[in-house]
Amino acid sequence: MDRIASFEVDHNKLQRGIYTSRIDGDVVTYDIRMKLPNGGNYLNNPAMHTIEHIIATFVRNSEFKDRIIYFGPMGCRTGFYLLVRDIQPQSVIDLVHNAFQFLRDFEGDVPGVSKIECGNYLEHDLKDAKREAMEFIPVLEGYTVDKLKY
Repeated sequence: MDRIASFEVDHNKLQRGIYTSRIDGDVVTYDIRMKLPNGGNYLNNPAMHTIEHIIATFVRNSEFKDRIIYFGPMGCRTGFYLLVRDIQPQSVIDLVHNAFQFLRDFEGDVPGVSKIECGNYLEHDLKDAKREAMEFIPVLEGYTVDKLKY
């Protein structure tokens, strides 16, 4: 089989941040890297699941809601992928920054957390998700388009 593009990235050099992972026609995949690859510190499943629910809901309710294709976790538990269409790169950076600030400040019930809405509704951790957001927000402060390259 051919190697996929994400396996071509040197994970030994990859830092925390946002990167343009790939462009497929008009769909751009962004790598939101919250943790250092192979650094021994990974997102735990309950926090990752909660981050997914809250941020996916946030971006799908943003001004770009019709241009959001997907937001979901990486299997390696170091971050998330955001797939978008027709959004300028700086606007993506701002959207991600705003989403993590929203998560940091989130109060109330996590969206989509019932047995009807979610296939693993009992595995969530809002407190830890908020802590992860607080740790990632400083990485996003002042982030610019020129930093999007691997």
